Amino acid sequence: MSSTGPASFAPTQQSGMSRLVTVNEAPGTSEAVRLCAELESGNILYFPRTPFSFPEGDLQFLLASKQTGGSYHKNIAYRPAEHRITGLDKSAGADADRLRAIMREYSRRADQFLGELLPPYARRWKLDFASYRPLEERGRPARLRARNDLPHVDAFPTRPTRGDRILRLFTNINPRQNRVWITTQTFDVLGPRFAQAIGLPRAKSTNSVARAARSLAQMLGLPGAHRSPYDDFMHRCHNAMKEDAEFQESCAKQRWEFPPNSTWIVLTDFVSHAVLEGQYALEQTFIVSHEAMVQPEKSPLAILEGLAGHALTS
Repeated sequence: MSSTGPASFAPTQQSGMSRLVTVNEAPGTSEAVRLCAELESGNILYFPRTPFSFPEGDLQFLLASKQTGGSYHKNIAYRPAEHRITGLDKSAGADADRLRAIMREYSRRADQFLGELLPPYARRWKLDFASYRPLEERGRPARLRARNDLPHVDAFPTRPTRGDRILRLFTNINPRQNRVWITTQTFDVLGPRFAQAIGLPRAKSTNSVARAARSLAQMLGLPGAHRSPYDDFMHRCHNAMKEDAEFQESCAKQRWEFPPNSTWIVLTDFVSHAVLEGQYALEQTFIVSHEAMVQPEKSPLAILEGLAGHALTS
């Protein structure tokens, strides 16, 4: 059943919990700065109705596709820079071309909308992957580190950000079913806790042997060759959060139910989040320069460098 808006159930005395910020119309410049500050404080920008048009024919194509046990995987990724789709079997045939065109249009519209909504960030981001989530999230099997239903902060092991921010725009295209999230405390609270548990990131060695080894690894395209100490920590933190059964059981939680045709925007490297239920969703990721932040002191990079006492990116 759908509802009129997301519901939040959380212990209000806990610090570092997210808040919902409902946006009903495009803001002016000063309001746009405030919305950026809301995101950087760990809050969720929520649009009760998706704020950009989506062709009805494209929507019906996505909803009519048979997703379970067929040629669609759990996460179909569109790479805008390459105009390429991954996550489809070869048996998808002509569907792949149609889906690629649909995802390109969704990515374009999301990029245009966010540029108008958040001008402090506009043109200071890299348009990252878009994705289509066709499978029901509830009960979906996955290995522990790949599970979406466990609270975590995002870190992309093959796409290091070097301190730039992971901003994601989500759209629930399911006509009948809410998409259900939970969030827990934000990185300003959880970062120091997990830094103590897994160890603070160390500065990269600057001796000639270490520099030469890094250069060779980058030339060979080895996994993780371009990761900074910041990226290494965020990846380890992502895994540690999912693997910590006590944290998963006891952490303060908020539950959010995003109705059909709603959209929400989150800095997912700061907001610890998980998806419990829902089928048929679209998402666009932006990697926003850390220099574009209106509250740079609240970024995960600033928090970790403050704890470590040294730079974590070069």
